[in-house]
Amino acid sequence: MNCPRCNTELRSENYKGIEVDRCPQCQGMWLDYGELDQLEDIVLDKDEIKGTMIFSSFQGKLPCPKCGAAMQRFNYRAYDLELDFCERGHGTWLDAGEEKGVLELMGQRIKDLKRKGKAEAEWGNFLRKLRSPSFFDKVKGLFRR
Repeated sequence: MNCPRCNTELRSENYKGIEVDRCPQCQGMWLDYGELDQLEDIVLDKDEIKGTMIFSSFQGKLPCPKCGAAMQRFNYRAYDLELDFCERGHGTWLDAGEEKGVLELMGQRIKDLKRKGKAEAEWGNFLRKLRSPSFFDKVKGLFRR
């Protein structure tokens, strides 16, 4: 297989336990179908909380290294990280450094979910306090003066 960016032959290598094909010239990386999910699993392995990977896609310019068809581009999980994928299901192309972006965004997803959980718990506590008799007594007391 050749690099869709610079047409250099891709070399197989192990990246964090995943067998990927990397371009020795531009450092781009080809992930076969399912390997992008494996890459995400390094940081977050619960698929049910990852969210939707592709909301919409648009025509890209790069050819799929496996079949030569023009790949589609998409904003990875609605973040500002554009990736290319083969519509025929062969895999995903990551330009140099984009694999780090995927890992960082999965780490951010964990932080966001923790923050969301904390905010929901605090909101629940606030609502419980609103329903308490002591809260209403305090509000009534404000109007008696």
